[in-house]
Amino acid sequence: MKSIKIMCLGIVMFLTQQANTQENKDNNWKGNRPDGHAPISVMADHYHEKGGFMFSYRFMNMNMEGLLSGADAISNDNAHNAGYMVTPLKMPMQMHMFGFMYAPSNKITLLAMANIIKNNMDLQMRMMNGNSVPFATSSSGFGDVKLGMIYKFINKNQQSFHGNLTFSLPTGSISENDQNPMSAPNEIQLPYPMQIGTGSFDSNLGLTYLGQTAMLSWGNQLSTTIRFGENSDEYAFGNTYGLNNWFAIKATDWLSFSARLEGKIVDKIRGVNTNLTPTMVTTADTQNSGGTFINSGFGFNLYVPKGKFKDLRLGFEIASPLYQKPNGIQLKQEETLTVGLQYAL
Repeated sequence: MKSIKIMCLGIVMFLTQQANTQENKDNNWKGNRPDGHAPISVMADHYHEKGGFMFSYRFMNMNMEGLLSGADAISNDNAHNAGYMVTPLKMPMQMHMFGFMYAPSNKITLLAMANIIKNNMDLQMRMMNGNSVPFATSSSGFGDVKLGMIYKFINKNQQSFHGNLTFSLPTGSISENDQNPMSAPNEIQLPYPMQIGTGSFDSNLGLTYLGQTAMLSWGNQLSTTIRFGENSDEYAFGNTYGLNNWFAIKATDWLSFSARLEGKIVDKIRGVNTNLTPTMVTTADTQNSGGTFINSGFGFNLYVPKGKFKDLRLGFEIASPLYQKPNGIQLKQEETLTVGLQYAL
């Protein structure tokens, strides 16, 4: 009789523990809803449970047009008068990003990212007679590869907190060449913004907080990119420091809408590529690099909650600058369009 009572007590304790575990799990922050991921332009925003995989593809199109000197718009004539023979008119850039995530445990998610980049720049050269000659340059190729991990600190009370550490490998080219009116038919090395990679080993560190209710979700992400040393051309792109904030409304089980606000500080390029002549073009002068930027973004996520394509997600966002103050003379940033697919297994 005593053994039966002990057995019954054990069963009750086990069922109670299971109920509490299920209750706690039900109260966790969840990724299996349309707003369970951040806006598609935000990286390292989520993690997976043990054994989980995710494949992703993103396409980003960014436009820059017109010149700024600090926060003020200036003409190309003003830039020529500042001592530059060549000034940029506009620069569209496209990027294809491929990602993979795998969680070997409930705490750790591994990630890998690769990209293909295409840059185009329209410029004008002022000739000795005062006339301006328009021309264009381009570059494209495989960019830097990123490898890293995400570590989950907590997930309870519909709140989550995790950190990420990613290392960037210098697989992208920093020796892209093209012609200009003075060099033709020979090609010369293109300036810093037209290169495909950084040429340096970089690290990205981030901390992300997520919150959720039945119909709303929000997130805050603090991140920094640190460049280690200089590349083979004796320069390094500037370190970056960013703060991303977003919230989303879950409209249905398959649709959510989001808004995002981002602040970013970018340091100037360190060192100098001696293959470039700073007075030739504004983009070859390291004083015209980095700055302070505030951007806004609006988008939506479409999510498949069940069926054959369960956990397939389509994200879309269009972002535009609210404030920008680049160092020196630089192209003005315009809209950035990002669209992507994410498929979790």
